[in-house]
Amino acid sequence: MKLFLDTANIDLIKKWSDTGFVNGITTNPTHLSKEGGDPIKQVKEICSIIKPYGDVSIEVTEVDSKAVYKQAHEIAKLDSNVVVKIPCASDYYMTIKRLVAEGIKINATLVFSLEQSLMMAKLGVHYISPFIGRLNDIGADGQALIEEIRTMLNLYDYESQLLAASIRTVRDVHDVMLSGADIATIPISVFEKMMHHPLTKKGMELFTNDWKKINNKKFP
Repeated sequence: MKLFLDTANIDLIKKWSDTGFVNGITTNPTHLSKEGGDPIKQVKEICSIIKPYGDVSIEVTEVDSKAVYKQAHEIAKLDSNVVVKIPCASDYYMTIKRLVAEGIKINATLVFSLEQSLMMAKLGVHYISPFIGRLNDIGADGQALIEEIRTMLNLYDYESQLLAASIRTVRDVHDVMLSGADIATIPISVFEKMMHHPLTKKGMELFTNDWKKINNKKFP
């Protein structure tokens, strides 16, 4: 399973990109606005940092379908590892179809149903990104949707990859791992929490204290 970081923070991307854990980055207008500065410069630097490891998803900001089509091509030119994020809205279906046919990798974002996922798979998008956290917020079952999409993709041999998005907790990551998501895109705060467990720290303290009882200054 691949892990993407859901952020546009250059310092944190640099910090974690060499660990071997990070296989890509997802950004969006909200992330870029939080960082400030020139967004084009930002995304180019992110692409350069992460290129040895995987893709960088960059979202369109236009609304009109013709403008989205044009902008998608401009975004794709920023670097060879760019994937263009386009919302899974019916107004953009023909635009997505055209872009896929022209060789542009698409991450279909803001997916909330199995039916939308099927349509995106039929269009041949590179990534299908269901937002499980937002579904859970309204009382739906985001985890169940991941399982349903996985079943559908396997059943009909679609090539689109399943990217679990809107991850809110370590438990969310745990669940999508077991549900067959190809990728989870994870906020930095959750990513860092995944590395720790209180029993690991407790065990280390116990071993250290016990070793001190031996009073051996050198080992081996």
